[in-house]
Amino acid sequence: MHFETFEEIMDYAVEKEKEAAAFYDDLSKQEAFSGAKEIFQDFAQEERTHQAMLENFTKEGLPEYQTEKVPDLKRSDYLVDIEYRPGMSYADILRLAMKREEKALKLYNDFAQKTHNKEHARLFQILSQEEAKHKLKLETLLDDYLAKMGD
Repeated sequence: MHFETFEEIMDYAVEKEKEAAAFYDDLSKQEAFSGAKEIFQDFAQEERTHQAMLENFTKEGLPEYQTEKVPDLKRSDYLVDIEYRPGMSYADILRLAMKREEKALKLYNDFAQKTHNKEHARLFQILSQEEAKHKLKLETLLDDYLAKMGD
C-alpha cells in the first residue's frame, strides 16, 4: 500500500476505524455472544474515538496521553487470517478480532516509523498503543475462555 500524502493516510485510517467500529457493533448484536456484548460495544466506541481523533487532528491536535508498554501475548502471531461468517464460535470471533487488531497495530506502527513529522508520529504511536490494548484484551479473553472450556 502506497500513500502520496498525509491526507491519504488519514483518510485511509479513518475508513479503517469506521470499519472496526461497524465490526464491533455487529458483534455486539450477535445473540450468541450476549455475555461479550458490552465488551464489543466498548470496542466499537473506542474505535469511534480513534476515528474522531484522526478526523480532528489538524483542528484540535493531540489529547493528553500517557504512553505505556502494553504486553504482547503474541497469540495472534500464530493464527491464520479468517473471514467472518454468521454462526462462528465465540473463540473464532475472538481470533478474528485479534487478527484485525494486530493488523491495525502494525499499520499505525508503520505510519509512525515512516513519518518525519513528530506530531504525526505521536498520533500514530497513540493509536498503535490503543490497538495493542485491544489486542491484549482479546487475547486475554480467548485465553480465559479456552481455560474455562478445558482447552
